[in-house]
Amino acid sequence: MADELRINDRLTIPGGELRERFSRSSGPGGQGVNTTDSRVELSFDVGSSPTLPDWMRERALDRLSGRLVDGVLTITAREHRAQLANREAARARLAALLADAVAPPPPARKPTRPSRAAKERRLEAKRRQSQLKRGRGAVGE
Repeated sequence: MADELRINDRLTIPGGELRERFSRSSGPGGQGVNTTDSRVELSFDVGSSPTLPDWMRERALDRLSGRLVDGVLTITAREHRAQLANREAARARLAALLADAVAPPPPARKPTRPSRAAKERRLEAKRRQSQLKRGRGAVGE
């Protein structure tokens, strides 16, 4: 494929690194589903891509480890009747998945303490619940 896949503002994968396979799809399409190869498998070799910098490759391999087979990420699209629509869907999914995988980790949560008013509200709610339960006791005790 000649066209490239834009992942984010700093990363674009050349079309030569993407592999597409087409096969017959199940689902909607009537009789045409038996004759057209509308199902698309889009593969990208994350482990040996020269486009990805080393730090980005390590991050992607780590985060996508459950989806990779020998370092290759494969996306399947077969929800549309047209091959072109499935190709676009597979490319969009691959771009979103890689963008999430190479994104920097979120900042660490800064620990906070509950305010005095929050502590008082919690204790008051516990007192109310305790009173409610105490009032449910057996009659005559």
